[in-house]
Amino acid sequence: MNNDQSHSASTLRLVERDLYLPGREWPIRLRPTEAGLLATLLRYSNQTVSRATLMREVWQTDFLDDTRTLDVHIHWLRRKIEDDPNRPRRLVTVKGVGYCLRVETNRQKGPQ
Repeated sequence: MNNDQSHSASTLRLVERDLYLPGREWPIRLRPTEAGLLATLLRYSNQTVSRATLMREVWQTDFLDDTRTLDVHIHWLRRKIEDDPNRPRRLVTVKGVGYCLRVETNRQKGPQ
């Protein structure tokens, strides 16, 4: 991932490999692949991203016979961004398709 890359939503902010979460004073340092995966999911916030798209954009492969590595990285990422990784609310599985990163953006907040 490029050093100048920064992706954000009001609930999550990723700067290079540092993940900033609301309510946390210090960032969480992500592994390079976790950061690439989260950056991809943030680009498609609130949209379902297919397993094929994630494999292509994060691992630069079209090989889909074994996507267990994707599942493992999703698991690791959930442990870092979810309050309860066993009941994900932010990074949800869309069965048979892929994953969706649910984030609240400024447009979704409405008037204050």
